[in-house]
Amino acid sequence: MDAEIIIVSGLPRSGTSLMMQMLASGGLKTVTDNVRTADTDNPRGYYELEKVKKIKDDASWLPETRGKAFKMVSQLLFDLPPNERYRIIFMERDLDEMLVSQEAMLQRRARAAGPREEIKRAFEKHLKRLRDWLAEQPNMEVLYVKYSDLIKGPEEQSRRVSEFLSGKAEPKAMAAAVDPALYRNRKPGDGRS
Repeated sequence: MDAEIIIVSGLPRSGTSLMMQMLASGGLKTVTDNVRTADTDNPRGYYELEKVKKIKDDASWLPETRGKAFKMVSQLLFDLPPNERYRIIFMERDLDEMLVSQEAMLQRRARAAGPREEIKRAFEKHLKRLRDWLAEQPNMEVLYVKYSDLIKGPEEQSRRVSEFLSGKAEPKAMAAAVDPALYRNRKPGDGRS
C-alpha cells in the first residue's frame, strides 16, 4: 500500500477538496502546496498541488508521493505515467448541481460561465470515456464516491474509503470532517437550497 499513490479526482466542484480534508483528518499524509488559499467557495481550502497541472511534461516528483494523497482534476488522469500504481478516489456529483456551484463561483469572481447544457454534454462525454479507460488500466484501482451519499452518510462512506485504502485513514475522524452546512449549491428544484 505504501508503494501506491493515492489520488482524489473528479470534475471541478465535485467534492474533491472535501475528500482531501477527510483524508487529512483521518491521518493520511496529503501533498499540497497551499498556493490556492481558502475562500468563500472552499472555506476549508482547496488542497491543490500546482505541479499536478504539468504532469504530462514533468512527473519526476511523483515517486515522492507514494503512500500519500494528492488531488488531480479528472482530465489529467489520462496523463499519469503507467509505471506507478494508483488508488483513485473518484468523486461524483450531480452535474446540474455541480454546474450551479461552478456558476456561483464564477459569478463571485466576475467571470462568465459557458452555456450550461453544452458544458453538461461535454462532461458526460468525458466521464463516459474516462470510466471506460480507467476500467482497462491494470495499475489503477478506483473507488467511486457520490458526493450526495457522502453528505447523507459520512460514516458509511468514510468506512468504504478506509477499507479501499487498507485502513490508512481512520473512518471516524474522516466522517467528523464532513460539514453538511457547506453543502450550499444543490440541484435546482431540490427545495433545500
